[in-house]
Amino acid sequence: MRVLLIDDHALFRFGLQALLERRGIEVVAVGNAAEGVARAREHAPDVVLLDMRMPQLTGLELLRALRAAELRMPVAMLTTSAEERDVITSLQQGAQGYLLKDMEPDALIAALGDIVAGRTVVAPELAVVLARAVQAEGGHAGAAPEGGAPELTPREQEILCHLAEGQSNKAIARRLGISDGTVKLHVKAILRKLEVHSRVEAAVIAVERGLCARGGPPE
Repeated sequence: MRVLLIDDHALFRFGLQALLERRGIEVVAVGNAAEGVARAREHAPDVVLLDMRMPQLTGLELLRALRAAELRMPVAMLTTSAEERDVITSLQQGAQGYLLKDMEPDALIAALGDIVAGRTVVAPELAVVLARAVQAEGGHAGAAPEGGAPELTPREQEILCHLAEGQSNKAIARRLGISDGTVKLHVKAILRKLEVHSRVEAAVIAVERGLCARGGPPE
């Protein structure tokens, strides 16, 4: 995998480049966003990792410039911003990923793999933000359809609501007093029953259908 990393913070850029290269990923790192289009054209990366906040050219402006230049490689925003407006605008402008800088290295590697494979990836912590935006756009009041999600077991329903809060498997396991592996099996079952492919999609359904009180587990 070849990654073009565009971030004006030198310390973060060098650190992430070293981390990715230790995992066997080829990295071209750029600190000047204005060079982004030229570097993307020159190196033809599998994915562009793009900071949201940069002084000369914002991440969104560069994203639009890449698309205007007909460069179609996947772009993932890598940022500290959890603002709903930033998430939605990035996806609307053609980003295939919206990731947070405090995510675990293994999660970042997995997300990059998914994005290169053609999937859209949003940080799990932002699932409820995305779900509420989708809900508002659709004009739904959040009421569950008749029957809610009858195929889910009570435990799966409980875990689904924790997913809608953006919790990781480890956090859910600690909260429920079960193993990480057990949570992972439940999540797989939830995705299969809801006929979705990601935790974010499951969280969107939970919020859209009003399956969880305030996005959390039922009392």
